[in-house]
Amino acid sequence: MRIGIDLGGTKIEILALDDEGRECLRRRVPTPRHDYRAIVDAISSLVGAAEAELGVTATVGVGIPGAVSPATGLVKNANTVVLIGQPLDRDLGAALGRPVRVENDANCFVLSEAVDGAGRGADVVFGAILGTGVGAGIIIGGRIIPGRHLIAGEWGHNPLPWPSVEEVVRAPTCYCGRKGCLETWVSGPAFASDFKRQTGRETSSEAIIAEAVAGEAPAVAAYDAYLDRLARGLAHVVNILDPDVIILGGGMGKIERLYADLPTAVRPYVFSDAFTTPIRPPTHGDSSGVRGAAWLWPADPTP
Repeated sequence: MRIGIDLGGTKIEILALDDEGRECLRRRVPTPRHDYRAIVDAISSLVGAAEAELGVTATVGVGIPGAVSPATGLVKNANTVVLIGQPLDRDLGAALGRPVRVENDANCFVLSEAVDGAGRGADVVFGAILGTGVGAGIIIGGRIIPGRHLIAGEWGHNPLPWPSVEEVVRAPTCYCGRKGCLETWVSGPAFASDFKRQTGRETSSEAIIAEAVAGEAPAVAAYDAYLDRLARGLAHVVNILDPDVIILGGGMGKIERLYADLPTAVRPYVFSDAFTTPIRPPTHGDSSGVRGAAWLWPADPTP
């Protein structure tokens, strides 16, 4: 039995999978995001209650919006800021009395899809979460490729490729301190912010897409600009990694027309005479992160 935990900014989700990947239990509780010790206690309580209900002792994997630094053993780059500088894997291991694997949530998302989702059977899988940010991960041969500094796949903090003069001049400032990061152009909030800059009207990304589908010119223009920027970002990935499949999650990844439009939009930027890489939505949708956390352990691990 495997247990996965998805530690988000607003909720903590637990999922138990049997050895065939079948869901046995799922629960959610609010995240006490301003209290680190309360987060550890909440996860420990969720695991204890789940194991008592199922009558098993399971492996535990945790997906977080950040990473455990290989240099310090402490959490870095987490948007739930109380996690930063904390030995989360060690504290959870002590609370549960066994080793706990902690991994970046985007890596968990891609792992889930590579195991039994939209990337199943592919050797090289690139997956991006187009949500509040644009985190991403890489799976090769069924294994997460974290990189030396645990930042492999962090395409969102590279510049928007092949920018126009206008995009250079009005490049937004990213929370990382740099200007013009891809995340500031292709995340959900970035899409809505760009629409507001162009029209002076503030609305949600979902509403903009609905207007684009209805043929309203300002929304169509906003969608076309977003499509081209996302295509440029993905083409950079293809030119470096050349994955067998690309999977898009998050709120913007739910835009159905992207999957019809992106192949043609990406093609001109790819350094090849053809572009045939499938671009797919996730099979497991919003559940892929917690499923991937469970899959951080093999079927019969030795704790």
